[in-house]
Amino acid sequence: MSQINMAQQAAEQPLQHLTLNKWFSYSGGVFTPLDYIPNKALGLFSIAFAGDFEEKHIVSIIDFLAMHNQTVTAICQYQPDLGLAPALCFYAQNSDQAINPLVLQEFSNTLDCQLVQVATAPNLYEPGLLVMDMDSTAITIECIDEIARLADVYDEVASVTALAMAGKLDFSESLNQRVAKLAGIEKSLIEELKSALPLMPGIKVLCQILKQHDWYLAIASGGFVPFAERVQELINLDEVHANVLEFKDDKLTGKVLGTIVDAQQKAIILESLQHKLGLEKSQTVAIGDGANDLIMMAKAGLGVAVHGKPKVVEQAQAAICEGSLLQLLYMLAIPLDREPAL
Repeated sequence: MSQINMAQQAAEQPLQHLTLNKWFSYSGGVFTPLDYIPNKALGLFSIAFAGDFEEKHIVSIIDFLAMHNQTVTAICQYQPDLGLAPALCFYAQNSDQAINPLVLQEFSNTLDCQLVQVATAPNLYEPGLLVMDMDSTAITIECIDEIARLADVYDEVASVTALAMAGKLDFSESLNQRVAKLAGIEKSLIEELKSALPLMPGIKVLCQILKQHDWYLAIASGGFVPFAERVQELINLDEVHANVLEFKDDKLTGKVLGTIVDAQQKAIILESLQHKLGLEKSQTVAIGDGANDLIMMAKAGLGVAVHGKPKVVEQAQAAICEGSLLQLLYMLAIPLDREPAL
């Protein structure tokens, strides 16, 4: 079995000798190719991404994981898509207790990268389900706050939105409070706002790739149907679930019709779709940024906080704290069953 002595390389050199999609052991500065692939059903996978990695980073991450009783038994460098830089995956076969995502975030900040942990990772190359929040997840804005800006009550409404997203106020109660302040807004202004929705960076390409691999894509949003339907058009979603605003004489009445899509309803939507599609839980993914996404994320095989509030990051299974949503692929395409097709 050949060996690559990385100790002989300058510590500042990139890991160009680590073959993509191949698993190695590491000890004393030596990478040794492995003749097996880690078992996705056992242990934990720690993924370091969005950084310029050198051997010193590998040593730091191995030492950090060891401090949390996680012994790395295999390492892999991989690149799920040409739009992403290579990432590093550290496999700890005999570990099952994940590190708090906020602790991972604090440590990874010192290395200028991001670090997440997943167990029983979803497989991009098998059919799956992604259910996403809309506001501040699939798009960069909170639509209700932007409508409030049109009604000149932005500060008032945005402060309530912030409390709800941080989990300090019941979502349904907060929604009714905020929508009541929007009475009188003309439908034409809603249409103008709908026509200029800013997508979250990476979401469109992510959805294109997932669709290529037979994934089912849906929105479960505490926002509103007109905007969700527009996002559905923009990124080719299979279905959307959101709240219905009441209009009278082409103006908002300040009321919401029907069942409110709150935290519990989002979870119901995810589980209903999973059963409809006949998927294992491990092939379901939920992403969101607010406290009202946590129940849905907990019901999924993988729940990922997207640019989330600290409470959301802490309770999520993993977190993308900055950058493109395409980075979700790092968690779906760990080289375990087959090599990623670039």
